[in-house]
Amino acid sequence: MESTLSSILTLVIIAEFVIGNLSNGFIVLINCIDWVSKRQLSSVDKILICLAISRIGLIWEILVSWFLALHYLAIFVSGTGLRIMIFSWVVSNHFSLWLATILSIFYLLKIASFSSPAFLYLKWRVNQVILMILLGTLVFLFLNLIQINIHIKDWLDRYERNTIWNFSMSGLPTFSVPVKFTMTMFSLTPFTVALISFLLLSFSLWKHLQKMQLNYKGHRDPRTKAHINALKIVISFLLLYASFFLCILISWISELYQNTLIHMLCQTIGVFYPSSHSFLLILGNPKLRQASLLVAAKVWAKH
Repeated sequence: MESTLSSILTLVIIAEFVIGNLSNGFIVLINCIDWVSKRQLSSVDKILICLAISRIGLIWEILVSWFLALHYLAIFVSGTGLRIMIFSWVVSNHFSLWLATILSIFYLLKIASFSSPAFLYLKWRVNQVILMILLGTLVFLFLNLIQINIHIKDWLDRYERNTIWNFSMSGLPTFSVPVKFTMTMFSLTPFTVALISFLLLSFSLWKHLQKMQLNYKGHRDPRTKAHINALKIVISFLLLYASFFLCILISWISELYQNTLIHMLCQTIGVFYPSSHSFLLILGNPKLRQASLLVAAKVWAKH
């Protein structure tokens, strides 16, 4: 039963891997083609390219870790191999999460309308703000890697003190608990920032609709549409990442209780976040949506 379920989940992981690479690769390809043809690229397109590349890296890392954990566990937990796999996951997940958060901040500063001098100052310097936030997140990444490396070193030292190196799955939870706790804590900050962006966008939309009612104008004006499209993108990210975050927590608990099936199921569900969110980004971006429709039309015409 466990072997059958493992095979099914492996097929699901592979399918999510293919879908994620296609969707994120499409975002990179279309924007790069546009960059070459127009010799310039908007800020949002630059963010989307970096986000798509980080998600491709994250999806590849998850797939490699999956097969190593299933078939080559001894290699997976070797000192060098362990650091490479965990560090690559932390780095790719860090940029995937923070770039999506930066995209939320970009929409907030570009679309929302507040009279606060501080907000207007940031709004007029949106590109500099985005760059500073991205550089500032490197501090979080550096601290995260240092903390995780300490956990890895302590865990390896305990096994190296044994006369015989004899790794078993029973030793993995004691290592993964502090590591996952550290990664979870560092993931809360960007998620909170994205949530605040969503709330401010919602408040800005409410204020705008109130103004439209006073001026006897319709609710489907360009600014309202921009607010709604941005809110859809931000809330889809929040919901998908919340499910991803929940899967990490449940996976963490399942490791404590040695429940391999629940752990594998949570990992499989978690991959849905970096694979599916890119499709929503394509649908929410006019240029990408139009390009995807053209590709779909050509494929349909061939059949």
